Amino acid sequence: MITTSRFRARALAVVGLAGVLAAVGGVPNQASATGVGVPSASADASRADSPRIAPEIRPPAGSRPVGAYLVLRGTQTYTCAGGVFTGASVPEAQLFGTGGRVHHFKGPSWQSARDGSLITAKKTAESPRPGTIPELLLTVDTHSGTGILNDVAYISRLLTSGGVAPAGPCTDGVTAAVPYGAVYVFWTAKG
Repeated sequence: MITTSRFRARALAVVGLAGVLAAVGGVPNQASATGVGVPSASADASRADSPRIAPEIRPPAGSRPVGAYLVLRGTQTYTCAGGVFTGASVPEAQLFGTGGRVHHFKGPSWQSARDGSLITAKKTAESPRPGTIPELLLTVDTHSGTGILNDVAYISRLLTSGGVAPAGPCTDGVTAAVPYGAVYVFWTAKG
């Protein structure tokens, strides 16, 4: 039996993913580990050149989405250095989407809860958003395991909210975990 909070999380993920799919094009229908499927649009609608993705963070032409994931719970953790929270943050997030659950963590890394496949990536480009962490394009640099993340070549972090480093003075070495939201779209370069 599905608990009310789990049902709400699934419904939120499907509704959020529907918006992402409309913005970036179709994603192949994959039933998730929870049995929730996301309908796909036609293959012609799958475009990396969507006008809703800032030009500086679009994946290369010909890329097509293979999965979209909503952050259900996530934080960006900052460490105080020189009396301020600055520098790169460390993500910790649980994502839910077209391929089930994905854990996003330091690396940055993404690992499928369904099959254990794992990818790491590096930031390629960013697009600032006022009052929140920037949207990003990341390029995958390592793959391990076999599964739903095998063909992922690029990752877009879109529709961000929160996650900004705390302002004001702090004690060196102290960390602050700041909640954030985003949608991650995984892209393949394969045709």
